[in-house]
Amino acid sequence: MNSRKKSDIFTRFTSRTSATLGRPWVFVAALVALVLWALSGPLLGFSDTWQLIINTSTTIVTFLMVFIIQNTQNRDNLALNIKQDAIMRKLGVTGKDLLEAEDQSDKKLEKEKKQMQHRGSAKKKK
Repeated sequence: MNSRKKSDIFTRFTSRTSATLGRPWVFVAALVALVLWALSGPLLGFSDTWQLIINTSTTIVTFLMVFIIQNTQNRDNLALNIKQDAIMRKLGVTGKDLLEAEDQSDKKLEKEKKQMQHRGSAKKKK
């Protein structure tokens, strides 16, 4: 299986997983699982194993979700950048700093933001 096909499979998997896990019923199911786990505490004597079950489960789920969420956000950000670049080119925006803003440092972005806000404030005063 070539790397593009593997990438497509991973993209489809992360997109579907992210969409599914973002639904309200999944939150309710997780909440029900936590309540059932908490209610089982007295029955199991609040043992180390009882605690280990929730600790291990939440750690594994969190660990895996970090990669799924990051992949989804990276793809969304890339798509948004492509769309914004197309709009900016269509509008004739030619500032290289603005077109390549995602590649700039945080300090440079903050400086650019303040300049844009200053220009916006100056235009409102006119």
